[in-house]
Amino acid sequence: MTAVSTPSFPQGFLWGVASAAHQVEGGNSNSDGWLLENVADSIFAEPSGDACDHYHRYAADIAMLASFGLNCFRTSVEWARIEPEEGTFDPAAIEHYRQVLETCRQYGIAPMVTYHHFTSPRWLLADGGWEDPRTPERFARYCEKVTAELGDLFDVACTFNEPNLPFLLGALGLGAKTPEERRQMPMWVNAAAALGVDAATVAPFQFTATPQGYDVKVAAHRLGRDAIKSVRPEIAVGWTLANSDIQAAPGGEEVAATLREDINVRFLEVSRADDFVGVQTYGRHVFGGDGRLVPAPAGIPVKQMGDEIYPQGLGSTIREAARVAGVPVYVTENGLATTDDTQRVQFLEDSVDVVADCLADGVDVRGYLVWTLLDNFEWIFAYEPKFGLVAVDRTTQARTPKPSAYRLGELARSYS
Repeated sequence: MTAVSTPSFPQGFLWGVASAAHQVEGGNSNSDGWLLENVADSIFAEPSGDACDHYHRYAADIAMLASFGLNCFRTSVEWARIEPEEGTFDPAAIEHYRQVLETCRQYGIAPMVTYHHFTSPRWLLADGGWEDPRTPERFARYCEKVTAELGDLFDVACTFNEPNLPFLLGALGLGAKTPEERRQMPMWVNAAAALGVDAATVAPFQFTATPQGYDVKVAAHRLGRDAIKSVRPEIAVGWTLANSDIQAAPGGEEVAATLREDINVRFLEVSRADDFVGVQTYGRHVFGGDGRLVPAPAGIPVKQMGDEIYPQGLGSTIREAARVAGVPVYVTENGLATTDDTQRVQFLEDSVDVVADCLADGVDVRGYLVWTLLDNFEWIFAYEPKFGLVAVDRTTQARTPKPSAYRLGELARSYS
């Protein structure tokens, strides 16, 4: 009988989970996300509210993460808390995030810090948001301040989470709207009324997919990266991208190629000047010649929201990122929305095998982070999708680890 060898992962490989401040902390009332969740005619299923109360329970959550045998926590700091008014930085908020990062280090967890995970200060949205040419300089100032205050506590930083997501949502017929269309959408109109501005100017990061929005995000990323490096040149800086494995059904080759260029490739080309790129893949999207999404084949396993379970998509996006960007790759998000944790365990095992295959082929992959630690607030879908390795009781906030949490730790130990 021939022994089966265990694939070799590089020394220092990061195994962990990803999270986002707004989705778990609760009470982020000064952010544009909070505003959009709470206006009349919101497209959000419900407001985030207290979320998972991670703002107060972070120490226990980090200790729990460490108990699974993981070594990395990708978390975000919240711009709306740190700079509640333009040019005014809150020392108490900065101290809070220092305590979060110090707690990670206390438990032997390497923090990977995202400076902006979808939500922005309310004042930024009122002043043009992610289509305003002043936003890149404002973001860079924020990055410089965060790095000066907290940069001694982490080695890897992400400027933005998924700047390309609105373009993917647009391809799926969701979200992306022109400035003129915003004037016809009740949520945008009501948010604009609350801010005292024209609805056409309401451009939140998560929903902005205009050419001007693309230019502003790219400029902000570059200035933010340079600001971080100006304070702490040793920090590795990149951004994370929502890179789906975009495929073609018969006749859809041209459509798929165009979408791949618009959603994945041009953002990966920006990463050529960075230290790494974060890949965030949840499956694949197959497009027909009419540009419409082809539904999952009948009878195959599906996620909670009805789309196909397809862990192989991660291999395609890792290889695409390495080929186009030419920099090291971190898998900064990969996960499964399901109420059946046996599905999640299988998905994690299959996904780690995909990463192992990429490494065996010489691709420079440096970490695998699962979305997400807790069953949390999932934006317009609110609390319905269950991505967490840990269940959260919505009434008591009690945490209950799922078998998948321990299985991820076992995988980390077996490949290390």
